[in-house]
Order: sequence, then C-alpha cells, then structure tokens
Amino acid sequence: MVDINISYGNDISGRVPEGDPATAWERRRDEYKLVSPLNRRKFKVIVVGTGLAGAGCAAALGELGYQVSNYTFHDSSRRAHSVAAQGGINAARARKVDNDSIHRFVKDTVKGGDYRGREADAFRLAEESVRVIDHMNGIGAPFAREYGGELATRSFGGVQVSRTYYTRGQTGQQLQVSAHRALQRQVAAGTVTLHTYSEMLDLIVKDGRAVGIVSRNLRTGEISAETAHAVVLATGGYGNVFHKSTLAKNSNCTAAWRAHRRGAYFASPSYIQFHPTALPISNKFQSKTTLMSESLRNDGRIWVPKKAGDERPANEIPEDERDYYLERKYPAFANLTPRDIASRAAREQIESGHGVGPLKNSVYLDFRDAKQRLGVKVLDERYGNLFEMYQDATGEDPHEVPMRIAPGAHFAMGGLWSDYDQMTNIPGLFVGGEAGWGYHGANRLGANSLLSACVDGWFTLPYSVPNYLADQLGTAPLDLQDDAVITTLREVRERVNRLVGIKGKTPTDHFHARLGEILYEGCGVSRNEEKLTRAIEQIRQLRDEFYRDLFVPGTGETYNQELERAGRVEDYLYLAELMCVDALDRRESAGAHFREEFQTEDGEAARNDEDWCFVSAWEEGPDGAHIRHAEPLHFEAIKLQTRNYK
Repeated sequence: MVDINISYGNDISGRVPEGDPATAWERRRDEYKLVSPLNRRKFKVIVVGTGLAGAGCAAALGELGYQVSNYTFHDSSRRAHSVAAQGGINAARARKVDNDSIHRFVKDTVKGGDYRGREADAFRLAEESVRVIDHMNGIGAPFAREYGGELATRSFGGVQVSRTYYTRGQTGQQLQVSAHRALQRQVAAGTVTLHTYSEMLDLIVKDGRAVGIVSRNLRTGEISAETAHAVVLATGGYGNVFHKSTLAKNSNCTAAWRAHRRGAYFASPSYIQFHPTALPISNKFQSKTTLMSESLRNDGRIWVPKKAGDERPANEIPEDERDYYLERKYPAFANLTPRDIASRAAREQIESGHGVGPLKNSVYLDFRDAKQRLGVKVLDERYGNLFEMYQDATGEDPHEVPMRIAPGAHFAMGGLWSDYDQMTNIPGLFVGGEAGWGYHGANRLGANSLLSACVDGWFTLPYSVPNYLADQLGTAPLDLQDDAVITTLREVRERVNRLVGIKGKTPTDHFHARLGEILYEGCGVSRNEEKLTRAIEQIRQLRDEFYRDLFVPGTGETYNQELERAGRVEDYLYLAELMCVDALDRRESAGAHFREEFQTEDGEAARNDEDWCFVSAWEEGPDGAHIRHAEPLHFEAIKLQTRNYK
C-alpha cells in the first residue's frame, strides 16, 4: 500500500465581507485604501502573464500610474493562450427579453460549480460582467451584432438564457488582441516594461512577503531577479499536466507551482474540466487534442447509435436507431448541459461500446437538422471558421457528415488559493485568471472563463493591489543584493544545472506522455480509491525514473527548448501527485470531481454538504507532507440544493 502523508491544518478565512453577498463587492471597494496619483509612480508591481488577466491588470495599473514590469515567455503579449477561447464571454446585461438577471447569473454559476466556489465571488463576477462587455467593446473587440446594431448573444452550457457575447468562433483571439493593444499603449507611455521570452522560475519571499521573482531569458539562458512591492501571477491553468489537452503546448504550471513551493496554498487541484467537444485522439503519437467551441452545442445535436458496435456510416443510421442521449437524460437543458455532465455522459456511451469513429472513442455532433432549419448561410455566419477548422483537422465536412467529438482535458478550476481580494496567503502575492481558483467551484460554465480573466485583470486587481500597496508607502523594492534574492537565484541555477546534469537517455516528452496516460486513467473524467492510489504510486515511480534517466541536450546558458520542457514536466510530476491526493482525500462527488463510490442511483454526482462543503487549500510541509487547510463555504442567496438539469 502506498504511503500518502496527509495532515490537516487549521480552517482559513476568505475574508469575504459579512452580510449580503450581493453587495459585498460594493462594500469592499468602499473600504479599500487608496494611493494618490502622485504616489503611484513610487510603487512597482510585477505582473507575470499577458493573457486577458495579466494584460488587463498590467495595462490598468499602468494607466493608473504605477510602475509595472510585465513578463511573458512568448515573443509577443498577444500570443497568450487566451487567444484559444472560441465561443464567447458571458455577461448579465439582460438585453434579451428572456428574464435573465444578475441573480440568475449567480445561480447558474454557483449551481454549475456544484456549490464548491464562493458565492460572493460569483456575485462580483456577475456585477462586473456588465462593465466588462462595455469596456472590451470600447477598446475594440468586434462583437457580433444584430441587424439593428445591438450586440448579439447566444446560449452556452448550463444556462437557459442567452447571455454569451461572441465574435464568431474567435472571441478569445479578438479580446486578446484588444487587451494587447491596451497593454502596448502603456508600454509606449513608459508605465509598463514588457519582458518577452522570459519565464518565471521562482518567487522571492522575504519575511513572509512576496517581493519579486526569478526568471530565465529563454533566448540567452540568463537567469536574473527583479524585485517589486507586489507580484501578480496570471499565468493560466495546468491542464497540460495530462499531456494531451486542449491547451497550447507551452502552457504550464511552473510559476504557480514555484509559488506553492514557497508557501502559497494550492486550492482544489483535482478539479479539472474535461471539455465535451474536443476532437478525439486519433493515434498515440498525437501531441495534443483540439478544442471545438461549446457554442456548437446550440445547434448541433449529440448522439450515438442505439446498437453497440454499429459500423454503419452516420448518415446511413436511421433516426429511430439514434440515441440523442443528452436530450433523453436531461430534457430541460438537453445538449446544453454543463460540461462535466456532458463529458461523463459521453464517456459512459464510449465505454459501453456505443463509441463511433475508427477508434470507437467519440460521439457524434450533428448539424443535419440545423442545416434544414436554418440553412448553410446562417450556420456559416455563426460557426464558419469552426467548420473550416474541423475540416482542416479531419478532412471531413461537417456540413455533410456529423462531427466526431470526445472529452478532452481542458480547464483547471483549481489553482493558487486566494482570498476575496485575490491575494494568496503570502502577503503581496496576488493571483488572477485561471492561475487562481475563484468563481468556478468544481465545474466552470462555458464562457465564464474569458469573463473571469477580464474581471480579475481590469476590475478586481486594479482595486485590491493598491489597497495592499497603500501600507508600503515610503518603502523601496528589496535590494538585489539581499540574501533572499541571492539565495533564490542560487537555488534556481542549481535546479537548472541538476536537470542538465542527469545525462540519462530518455527525452522529456516521453515522461510527460506517460504521466498523461497515468492521469487520464487514474484522475480523469471519473475516479475511485483504487485508481487514485495506483496513480500516486505510478507517479512517484515515474518521478524517480525522471531523475535517473532524463536526457536534456545542450546547456542552460543558451536557447534550449528541451530544458524548458524538462523544468515544466518536473513540476507536473509533483503537481500530479497533489491532484490525486486531493481527489483521494475528497470523499464525495462534486462537479468535475466524480468519485465512482459516491453517486446516486441514477449515476449522478452525490455531493456531501455535511462533511465537504469547503475548499481544500493545500500546503507543502517541510518534509514534503501534504497539509490540507479548509475554507468553509456559505450560501445565503443561492441555497444548497441537489444539482438537477432534468
């Protein structure tokens, strides 16, 4: 039996203002300390990441007059992974006459997250969503419009209203371009210094406060430090731990994980969303999976043959021999059920022998009926670039044959724990976007990702960071000759040299691929105690092999992509264990965390609110032990209830 060293710490507070959660954000903003315009240039803030959260935060703080140092490992801020989001961004503007409201937005978000996120955070998300759309529209995002000029909306999973604003299937890309332009305006103004090709490798902590970072120039190999009054991490999610995921190959967990190793709590690491409309894996040599927007589920119908092992082409299977299983099981939401439910349902069909395609590992997403109802022109107006992308990837025309889709590792609801002000348990270290854990609970609703990143970057951190800075007036950033800086620099260089010096025979990607196989099997769409225990043992064995037999060619003093990957995979090998430990520890099913031992008679997730209505926030002990703290969750406006989409 594998030894899993878990201990339990004290409960922690999210510092949510007492009282009505609907007014918590307004009241908290009024409490925040301010920094006068003439004093802002005396403060320096490091922002790591240039996606919608990072670029928004850096641009907003720069616009306010702070000194901002912004880091990205890309060659340009516009290449951040926010560009990959396709379908849209939610907002509770209620411009459609469909009875939407801020309360309904919050209810959908809290319920969609299976009551494992902060209720007050969801209210902030809803409240600021109105400003986000107007702001992004104002800085140039070309949202789709109705004939009369009104911004157009559509529906997404987990809702029964039309609140998702979009730019065809390019919403993330267009929002990122707009944020990039706003950031570059501040670079030109001299308030933001942009560091490209620079990867954060560690956090500098002095007297318990975050005071800077250590980074490596990916072109030259130079390792250097920079200090500041505060650090913001907006470095995205960790879905690439599964190797084959919908994320860009360079997306990684290193910045967040290094902060965790320096004492920052990691919240709900096992909450990983599997997107139900990813393209299926076609062979073991495939490097990643490809995402197809959830917006396709507005008009596409999902089905499998009623007969297991049916070999006939899709168009030859008559209507009465098709099982539209989401419409059958969840008639109220049908094909727009939340992602965790849709992914589990697809996995059930595949594992029961009803899968389709050459490897029998997918289900159909069919636009036949929509084509007859709407016509090709309307479908292409809504999804044309997505149809083109699918045809480029598969050689099949979705106008003529159904798409084939399957669940793929996608979004991390877990991340660095932060309080209501977006500050971690390390004072001075803030977190935004997918690098954090807020808003989404155990399952993110589609189109809330772009929204949460924008809310954090433009409308939360620019308030909460100055509140922290106000008490630092009169202090200077830590001297680069301080022992804390020198020690952190030395430890980073030792780590890089250790990876290069292993001199084994196995390349990094081999270890990453094997780790992905372990996680898909042990900590995937569904989990159980036996699978998780075995996965922890396999991860530890793989990690030992990594340190014995890793092969990294070249040196650390130059451009070396294999070294970059090795550092990221090393961190994944530790994060993966914590994911499995968290999943093993949480003895309930909630959202994307589906423990097979805890399900209802009809196969739905069985939540345990009496024992598990809290957020798990993990600390790493001095001996490597996993220490679990808990932040209790309270629901006042959206009362706890069984999740039901039928």
